[in-house]
Amino acid sequence: MSDPMLRLKGIEKVYNAGQKGEVRVLREAGLEIGAGEMVALVAPSGAGKSTLLHIAGLLDTPDSGIVEIGGEAMTGLSDRRRTVARRREVGFVYQFHHLLPEFTARENIVLPQLADGVPRAEAIARADELLDRVGIAGRAGHRPSAMSGGEQQRVAFCRALANSPRLLLADEPTGNLDPVTSDTVFETLMDLVRGTGLAALIATHNLELAARMDRIVKLEQGRVVAG
Repeated sequence: MSDPMLRLKGIEKVYNAGQKGEVRVLREAGLEIGAGEMVALVAPSGAGKSTLLHIAGLLDTPDSGIVEIGGEAMTGLSDRRRTVARRREVGFVYQFHHLLPEFTARENIVLPQLADGVPRAEAIARADELLDRVGIAGRAGHRPSAMSGGEQQRVAFCRALANSPRLLLADEPTGNLDPVTSDTVFETLMDLVRGTGLAALIATHNLELAARMDRIVKLEQGRVVAG
């Protein structure tokens, strides 16, 4: 891979566990993902999946190592510049949708765009375009409580893509859904990644879904290894 969209190199992360001393979660972890590539991250609970995602997505900083997105170094940035880079370059999807309950589907997608300075009319048009792409344009004016779990997660996908990031990170994005809905929602996620050229790192316990991605990596003793 000559020009990866995401590059992690030599990532180390140690936490202080109180009386248990230090816990080394990541040990020289490295990973490269290209544009348009979907990579499944598989590991047992507590192995460091979320930590790796948070470091890749600039929510956390490694104790040492390099994080690059689109060839640009992200380690060593000021808090302000990290916040801007995270808002523009990274989209997050979690197991639970975390939509703002008082706002409609459209408004949940508009808000992150307004925070990035996008004019309201443009932000609304972008929200409606994304909702149409995932097949729920008719739910634009509904609040989360009036939508099914699958619909809520599709809105969460749209919100993650609102600012046209180059990297999508997802932590068990279908883990809270029944098998049928999970399959449908995952197909939507795959279509979005393929259609936008995103680099995507998807943490999942579902080995069937993992097998449908481009490749699988695992976390073993803090290191990223081929699945």
